Amino acid sequence: MNHNSRERVLSSIRQALAGTSPAPEPARDYLTVHTLDDDTAVLDLLHQNLADYRATVHRSTEPELPALVAQLLHRHGARTVAVPPGLPAAWLSETAAEQHHDVAPCLTRHELEAMDAVVTNCAVAVAETGTIVLDGGPGQGRRALTLVPDLHICVVRAQDQVVASVPQALPRLDPTRPQTWISGPSATSDIELDRVEGVHGPRRLHVVIVTC
Repeated sequence: MNHNSRERVLSSIRQALAGTSPAPEPARDYLTVHTLDDDTAVLDLLHQNLADYRATVHRSTEPELPALVAQLLHRHGARTVAVPPGLPAAWLSETAAEQHHDVAPCLTRHELEAMDAVVTNCAVAVAETGTIVLDGGPGQGRRALTLVPDLHICVVRAQDQVVASVPQALPRLDPTRPQTWISGPSATSDIELDRVEGVHGPRRLHVVIVTC
């Protein structure tokens, strides 16, 4: 369609719409959650959906957390672990793995590729979709930090980081920050639907839900 033809079409549309009332705004009374808004039920749903996506889920209390993190790192033979800025030092206080803090100067690409694991927290976790969201805030680090190491241990605080649904999660996130939405370990499938894990991120994802 050339320029003149386009203008003729648009002019015809304007004439046809002249004098008509604008369409009313549709009612947007959508549900923001599709599950019972009960804290225990929401945590159980998050646990179930994360496991469905092949993440390994653990429940822990705050005092138990350092020993659990150390146990997971040891179980997977992790000798080096990347540590994002702002991660509580106590979480790694019992591990024998060598800690590499990603502070200025940040870990180089080669140093990052040598990391066996990374430990982070998250911005929010969504129960209905089994998703954890990272936005680069304190304790989360830059995106490469959680995409390169083969093992990602993510700590989720049940009290203030778990929501039931995506509509409840979005107001908690800053749209100007870089976000990574994670549902299980990195995985892809070829045309024959053969699943391959670890292509675009960590092959192993452990989520620790801290209840108190």
